Amino acid sequence: MLIDLTSTRERLQNGTHTATAALAQCLDAAQSAACTHAFLRLMPEAAHSLSAPGDLLRLPLAGLSVSVKDLFDIAGQPTTAGSTALADAAPAPHDCPAVARLRSAGGTLIGRTNMVEFAFSGVGVNPHFGSPAAWDGRFGALPGAPRIPGGSSSGAAVSVATGAAFVGLGSDTGGSIRIPAALNGIVGFKNTARLVPTAGAIPLSTTLDTACAMTRSVRDAIVVHEVLAARRVTRSPAPLRWWRLAVPSTTFLDNLDATVARAFGRTLDTLRQAGAHIEEIDLPLTAELGPMQAGGSLSAAESHAWHRPLLARRAAQYDPRVRSRIERGATMAAADYIDLLQNRQNWIARMEAALAPYDALLSPTVPMVAPPIAAVAPGAEHDAEFFRVNALLLRNTSVVNMLDGCALSLPCHVAGELPVGLMVWHAALHDDAVLNVGLQIEQILQK
Repeated sequence: MLIDLTSTRERLQNGTHTATAALAQCLDAAQSAACTHAFLRLMPEAAHSLSAPGDLLRLPLAGLSVSVKDLFDIAGQPTTAGSTALADAAPAPHDCPAVARLRSAGGTLIGRTNMVEFAFSGVGVNPHFGSPAAWDGRFGALPGAPRIPGGSSSGAAVSVATGAAFVGLGSDTGGSIRIPAALNGIVGFKNTARLVPTAGAIPLSTTLDTACAMTRSVRDAIVVHEVLAARRVTRSPAPLRWWRLAVPSTTFLDNLDATVARAFGRTLDTLRQAGAHIEEIDLPLTAELGPMQAGGSLSAAESHAWHRPLLARRAAQYDPRVRSRIERGATMAAADYIDLLQNRQNWIARMEAALAPYDALLSPTVPMVAPPIAAVAPGAEHDAEFFRVNALLLRNTSVVNMLDGCALSLPCHVAGELPVGLMVWHAALHDDAVLNVGLQIEQILQK
């Protein structure tokens, strides 16, 4: 298992490790075969920008390596969103707020990570720059043929799982942090969207986009969230038995594959044995999301608004799978878009009322383990399987985005299993409860 940021910072403070040595180890990992296609640009010069040791130790990220999804502006570099259509983009004049906050907290940028083109898929393949293969942050290399890393923050997840970065900055519009976290055996936290600015990031859906990160542990997720959101998480010493937890059956437990079902069931048993009180509930409101979006989705409509001028010039350079989803937004009537926004707010209010008796909900992050990359590789012959897998991967996580909620994915598999994620979630501004419950669960599962 990888050593997390918190433990590494403790080693720096007691003098048994140095930031320079930690960064060298991360750069070695970033240049290893495990990180093939994970980075679009490495920044080895970062080693020369480290502050004096005394300065670093006062900062929460202590000079440790951070990767940045190719969606976010870094001063002096073009932001291309995993697309050749933006190959001639001008360098960004300054860091976006999320990157600036990570730097100010002592984070050392190690490189820009690969991603699904324009962040429009949960699968993690990219026809322009290659597709990184999933890695298990708990147990190492996955057996057999290379498997999808999940998306859209694919390279960010692999950078954390392989040890190249302690923090992988990414985005989550329908699951793009939690899906790759689950498939790579690491932690991903999607905060309430309004808590972290998304300025300086190429948008997918201005309504749903969330700037957030993947880490090696839940306690690291708390540290990084505090940096990105510029706020303190209220910590609770309450044991897990004091929290009101529920498992919703509707939607979230449909058609789980055998590995996910086994890991999820085992995890619930372990938590109950540790004293957790977990209620199983129906949540029929989740079944309304499909009909609600029958006239079109927020991501399609809002992405098309941004992409129209670029598509007019360079449509042929887009991944056809991405372009087809963006172009659906062109057919959505303004009245349907306004209806969807209003219906969503009504649905959120009813969901919040249904969830009010509970401190957090527990679900599988995704209903399946990662399939082989070859099964969904770019090419029309794989399109049917690609879209089937994509819909399944996004099914559970996207409920939280439509809810304007917050959610944490943490690994719950054991050695010999492909990575499986447990999602701890709730409605907007329940971030602290989700993180505190997740921290308790992590400690129980690691015993």
